[in-house]
Amino acid sequence: MKLNFSDFATFISVARHKSFRAAGDEMGLSPSAISHAIKQLEQRLKLRLFNRTTRSVSLTEAGANLYERLRPAFEEISTMLDEVNCFRDTPMGTLKINASRLSSRLFLMPLVAGFTRQFPDIKVEITTDDRLVDIVKDGFDAGVRLRATVEKDMISVPLGPPIKLAVVATPDYFSRHPAPDHPHELVDHQSVVFRFHHGRIYHWEFEGPEGELAIVPSGNIVVDDFDSVLEAVLNGAGVGYLYHEQVKTYLATGQLVSVLEDWLPERPSLQFYYPNRQYMPCGLRAFLDYIKEGK
Repeated sequence: MKLNFSDFATFISVARHKSFRAAGDEMGLSPSAISHAIKQLEQRLKLRLFNRTTRSVSLTEAGANLYERLRPAFEEISTMLDEVNCFRDTPMGTLKINASRLSSRLFLMPLVAGFTRQFPDIKVEITTDDRLVDIVKDGFDAGVRLRATVEKDMISVPLGPPIKLAVVATPDYFSRHPAPDHPHELVDHQSVVFRFHHGRIYHWEFEGPEGELAIVPSGNIVVDDFDSVLEAVLNGAGVGYLYHEQVKTYLATGQLVSVLEDWLPERPSLQFYYPNRQYMPCGLRAFLDYIKEGK
């Protein structure tokens, strides 16, 4: 029975993602090609490695045992290859980043565009997801999130300036509904509500002479994406609580009006974070240096 490295590389990828499609995306192959490779491996080993249904892929007991035995060896091989890569004049490889959708568009993407011009042999894969994910478990090199949500065992560096917030609506909306002078007056307004994937409504936070306030917005438009909040506000649906960076162009053109500015806190900048490991991949090291240089 002759087996080679690529046979087990395909197995490792499917086992990690629990998906033929995701493994195919990672390896640049079609799901059917991945499925065929796994079937051939199972035939050679005379073992069933995966349980397959129309909706899911899971490891059998034999497959789970094989995965746990092989995974450390593959990680060691990957590390050794990347160490060699660091001796190149221009590093190459793939950097995988998980980021919230808005942070990717506003803060991460401009950096990545410049980084890939400087390092054309490094491919940056960005997965946007507003849910909190385990970047180690899900196979990412790094993530981008608010500082309060970054796990304490991660290393993080600021990505961009501190975050400024804005409460905004269209001039037409405020002509029909007098602008609030105090956060408590927002209860009389139609708000565009952001709801997290886990179901909790995003509370609007303020600071003033009375200390910290948290307002639970109410409105008949509820979305799970901050760009959708902005679109609804621009269409006159009500008041939105958004990043200043997201609305600054519309404020400059007069399409939106900002209120309650003296009540709005400044939040710590978004964090680019990564696992505290003995070895750092070359692509990640290059990107960190790029961030720190402020390019």
